[in-house]
Amino acid sequence: MKLYTIGFSGKSAETFFGLLQEAGVKSIFDLRLSNRGQLAGFTKEDDLKYFLKRLLNIPYFHHPELAPDHELMDDYHKKRVDWEGFKIRFEAIMESRAADEILTQIIPLAPQPICLLCSEAKANTCHRSLIAARIKKLMPDTQIIDL
Repeated sequence: MKLYTIGFSGKSAETFFGLLQEAGVKSIFDLRLSNRGQLAGFTKEDDLKYFLKRLLNIPYFHHPELAPDHELMDDYHKKRVDWEGFKIRFEAIMESRAADEILTQIIPLAPQPICLLCSEAKANTCHRSLIAARIKKLMPDTQIIDL
């Protein structure tokens, strides 16, 4: 199974939607805790749902249960925790939320391939890479592709 990840920061709408289209993405899992911030631009919840449906005819699913909590995000952005510390705390949060069970329930219901969405430009310092790794652990044939 192919699994895509994308961050919208630093991308124009044209680039963002073009990458999704070129990859053949069939559904979006939004992994942000909040999808309504003023910095979200074209990726605000209702706008993104509309654009995905209108431009690409793909469904949008918001999964804040797969996002870090506010405290961890604040600590990371204010550099009170580094990436290694972030990963440890994030994995503990995911364990407490039974993330593996959630993933095994939601993935089969979504059109494939799925793209994991977050705001961070680079996947290697974003929790979407950790969720992608969890999915690969659950489904070893998964090929992760960062857009």
